[in-house]
Amino acid sequence: MIDSSADMDGELLPETRRALLHRLAVAQAEGRVPSAVGAVVRGGRTVWTGVRGGAVGPPGAAGEKEGVPTADTRYRIGSITKTFVAVLVMRLCDEGLLDLSDPLGEHLEVPAEAGEEVARATVAQLLSHSAGLAAEPRGPWWERTSGELRPGPADLFGERPVRHPAGRRHHYSNLGYALLGSLVERLRGAPWYDVLREEVLGPLGMDRTTPLPREPYARGWAVHPWADAVLPEPLADTGLMAPAGQLWSTAGDLCRFAAFLAAGDDRVLGVESLARMRTPAVAPEAESWDQAYGLGMQLVRSGGRLLAGHTGSMPGFLAAVWTAPGERLASVALVNATSGLSVGGLAADLLGIVAEREPSFPEPWRPRSQDDPELLALTGPWYWGPSAFALRVCEGRALELVPVGGIGRASRFRPEADGTWTGLDGYYAGETLRVVRGTDGADGAVSHLDLGTFVLTRAPYDPKAPVPGGVDPQGWRAG
Repeated sequence: MIDSSADMDGELLPETRRALLHRLAVAQAEGRVPSAVGAVVRGGRTVWTGVRGGAVGPPGAAGEKEGVPTADTRYRIGSITKTFVAVLVMRLCDEGLLDLSDPLGEHLEVPAEAGEEVARATVAQLLSHSAGLAAEPRGPWWERTSGELRPGPADLFGERPVRHPAGRRHHYSNLGYALLGSLVERLRGAPWYDVLREEVLGPLGMDRTTPLPREPYARGWAVHPWADAVLPEPLADTGLMAPAGQLWSTAGDLCRFAAFLAAGDDRVLGVESLARMRTPAVAPEAESWDQAYGLGMQLVRSGGRLLAGHTGSMPGFLAAVWTAPGERLASVALVNATSGLSVGGLAADLLGIVAEREPSFPEPWRPRSQDDPELLALTGPWYWGPSAFALRVCEGRALELVPVGGIGRASRFRPEADGTWTGLDGYYAGETLRVVRGTDGADGAVSHLDLGTFVLTRAPYDPKAPVPGGVDPQGWRAG
């Protein structure tokens, strides 16, 4: 028998499943939440779902549905809604209908009450909560009140809609995502949820993700801090604020969404755009940070791994979705309580249990038989001055430049139609890599690589290449 990664990434071992259920049970009991649902995705499919507790409906209330929740029970997912909205915005970018650097006011009529600073905020700043906008809209606590209190865009803005200079810091803003939802509606000419259903939910098979609850759904509860008593939380349609946290979903649907966030789906959004969403937008690209925010995705370090996804909370509910794309893992956690436990920590632990007990197998290496010979000729060692680098070809004519010895700037590069490559990460993100051919010979041999004005040569400080500042004609010598 020949082992395959697909076979080995199948059903979880019994002891792993028990460890997952034990973690969920401890969270439900110690967090004092009426019910908790957890799930794990591996290799694109759900491999475990667990449930603890009950109280889908009010305990003992006549006429209310009671019972044990399942993977098809709807819970409110709060700010995970923001990641859905961000996917819609990234689709608009991929289609060329807007650019991440575009100011909001270029595409959306911003009310005068908001001020010019809001109109000048860029799409990327809104996605990454770095536009400096106020955290909340005007009026009473929007999560517990009807959207009828804020019927028009002008009703969202208080006296100081901008609290920080744009682009300077991460300041979480529900208000900003209300504006992004309006942006989607303006460019698509349809309500944001209708666009979401058509462009994301439908292709991914997420037919149980809705703006308002449908049976079976869990009721939301506040748990008394000093007694074993519960209080029902109100359920409001938040109107214009809905893109910030309105959606209801199930563990089953969120597992489908998590699988998409981890691996991409060309019907919705490709892997490169998702990688951009997972890149810290404001925090420095350093190894020391523990939490950051990308474009509609939260980023956290847990158990030595980087997780990308989002947590969510609305009165009566907590939710989390995490992905670890490099390990082909994702997890979901849902509870129907306003507070009581770290739902993000619970979801991270579920993912970590599987990663540590049953690490995913990498895809088997296979040769690619039709690589361009000219592209293959570019691979191997290159030098920036005396510093050695290696260039290799990746899938789809992409390139990867890595320092020899691990000291130096590394980056991946996306091929462009004009024969150049664009950097995807690190120092060279957005920079252009060009292959420059010599002009003094008929063979058109490669002279050097131009990477954002830096010249990379086949030999250290090659005197035949146009190295800026020239190369001493005496060449290398003893010290």
